[in-house]
Amino acid sequence: MRNAIDNHPDVRVARLAADEWGVLSLDELLGCGLSKPGIARRVQTGRLHWRYHRVYAVGHPSLTLEGQFLAAVKACGPGAVLSHFSAAALWEMVDWDGRAFEVTVRDTTTRLHPRIRVHRTRYLEPVDTRIQRGVPVTAPARTALDLSSVLAYQAARRAVRQGLGPLKLFTIPKLLEIADRQGRRPGALRLKRIIATAAPTASVLEDVVLDLILKAGLPKPEINAPLWIDGRKVIPDFRWPQWKLIVEADGRTWHGDPIAREDDAERQALLEDYGERVVRVTWAQATAGRAATMKRLRAAAP
Repeated sequence: MRNAIDNHPDVRVARLAADEWGVLSLDELLGCGLSKPGIARRVQTGRLHWRYHRVYAVGHPSLTLEGQFLAAVKACGPGAVLSHFSAAALWEMVDWDGRAFEVTVRDTTTRLHPRIRVHRTRYLEPVDTRIQRGVPVTAPARTALDLSSVLAYQAARRAVRQGLGPLKLFTIPKLLEIADRQGRRPGALRLKRIIATAAPTASVLEDVVLDLILKAGLPKPEINAPLWIDGRKVIPDFRWPQWKLIVEADGRTWHGDPIAREDDAERQALLEDYGERVVRVTWAQATAGRAATMKRLRAAAP
């Protein structure tokens, strides 16, 4: 008797709905053992509530925000993910403001639904998707890229800084990676501009510059290897002894400290007197001007 109750279609529906924010698709209801006429009867009696074509709320029509997001995704079919402003709200990068839900799909024939804005793309790789609180969604870095294409600059910058700072959803190298990888997509240039206004720590800037060095095709340099010049210890950021070439990640320029600039000028003169060529890369050059900087690095190598 217990097995019969446990296997009843309504029990299966209730259990599955509990894991799906109270939202099930037609296929999921059929998979629980309901028939199409049985689904129609439950809609008439108020046990199921139509949400979108082939998507229903179970038990009552009121859904949490996560349930509303998931319903929109399920309405757009397999492989669909929450995206853009909706994804940013799910990741808590922005506050939800009740606008139309945004979903990204690979399928160009997706049905239109009320209050769902569908973005169609050929560029949605598995690495760019996640499951967050049970909802298929674009990964944080992809969300930042997409958000940069639909929000005004200052609003997008606030959201990206929220993801970088308190939420720690992504790192600057991760943002640069997706901006480079999808460089022709809307939002990529704006995202790089946003990154260029984010004050870096020295270690982050060095990571970004090293990534550029390797992307430019240069061999891996010595990193923070000390030099002794006239009894003074100097630690270049990156150096190729065979070329007597040094690349400095110029974080001090960002802060505009005149004493730091004088120290840098003295240090550079010391290195040049020692026969080294010094190439300085600022934060803006390493982020917003990546292509030009890689060209400059290649030109510096013999």
